[in-house]
Amino acid sequence: MVRRLAAGTRLVIATHNRGKLREIADLLAPHGVGAVSAGELGLPEPEETAADFVGNARLKAHAAASAAGLPALADDSGLCVAGLGGAPGVVSARWAGPEKDFSAAMARVQRELGAHPDRRAAFVCALALACPDGDCATFYGRVEGMLTWPPRGAGGFGYDPMFVPLGRAETFGEMAPDAKHAISHRARAFAQFVAACLP
Repeated sequence: MVRRLAAGTRLVIATHNRGKLREIADLLAPHGVGAVSAGELGLPEPEETAADFVGNARLKAHAAASAAGLPALADDSGLCVAGLGGAPGVVSARWAGPEKDFSAAMARVQRELGAHPDRRAAFVCALALACPDGDCATFYGRVEGMLTWPPRGAGGFGYDPMFVPLGRAETFGEMAPDAKHAISHRARAFAQFVAACLP
């Protein structure tokens, strides 16, 4: 069941990733919903054991909602590369290692692709909104694009500097935040969340 959140609701953003938190907080700002991160509340990060983005988003949202006693919004997202059979996919963050070194993760994508001619890729995002009583709704966004090398731009986070969305010349890393928010996988999932859950 999809539940609408009242204006002034305090919502836990179930992430310790500062880049994700910043993007989600920016997207929430116009809607009168207060955001606090799982990290700020000292909540542990649950192990992401699901086989897909939706499953991991639900797992994280349920864990945060249960621990905080507040509605929680979780994001699971990643880069799916056609020439790598969809990898890194749900383990996109793990390719960056414990130090969250996405320069190394991007280099690994490039190294594993090698001379493969297929440079198609997609960013995927699943959002899950969970309530402390166990209610949960999920939303899904995807944006297609091509990979470029070397990476370009210092904006965004993660794999953004090597991803050029279809119909654009700039990477996500080169785009202004507002331009990225208008077309990104996270923004597409977020638009569904707004329509279903926000006043």
